[in-house]
Amino acid sequence: MREPDPQRSPSSIELLLDAEAEAAIRAEWNALAARGLSSLAGHTSASNRPHITLVARVDLSPPDPDGLAGIRSFPITLGAPLLFGSGDRRVLARSIVPGMELMGLRETILAAVGPGDDAPHTAPDEWMPHVALARRLRVADLAQALDLIGGGIHAHARSVRHWEPATAQLTTLAELRQA
Repeated sequence: MREPDPQRSPSSIELLLDAEAEAAIRAEWNALAARGLSSLAGHTSASNRPHITLVARVDLSPPDPDGLAGIRSFPITLGAPLLFGSGDRRVLARSIVPGMELMGLRETILAAVGPGDDAPHTAPDEWMPHVALARRLRVADLAQALDLIGGGIHAHARSVRHWEPATAQLTTLAELRQA
């Protein structure tokens, strides 16, 4: 296996949520930003949408969209906040309650892209599905941030996309059919 290029950001395959869930997550981003806390609201690129990363790696070739045809939309529950990382700054995220449909979609994606040098947060047996809220939240601000995060969010999976940061290209791989 070739060593990953540390200068390149990994590309990713991501699951997007329905408009109502996206609006609820963006409201949490905005609430954090309004208090002067770290938040993904400040990242205004078109690529910045609430999502669940299914796989991320350098040199990730997207799967053939035909292999994703016919996948139905499914419910997803965004649960309690969680933290990733170490030190005085952390990633604040919403946990995802991993249902069978989400796990099946991830397995389909992993089979389609084949083995590779996955980013630690998406590696097999290490994947923790989540939706990020803030990337560099100070631990000292955690209590204030948690006061701004609401209860569970009920969502539906809507589409799968490929993000290639080297070219800033977003490609929709599948629009999930309504059940």
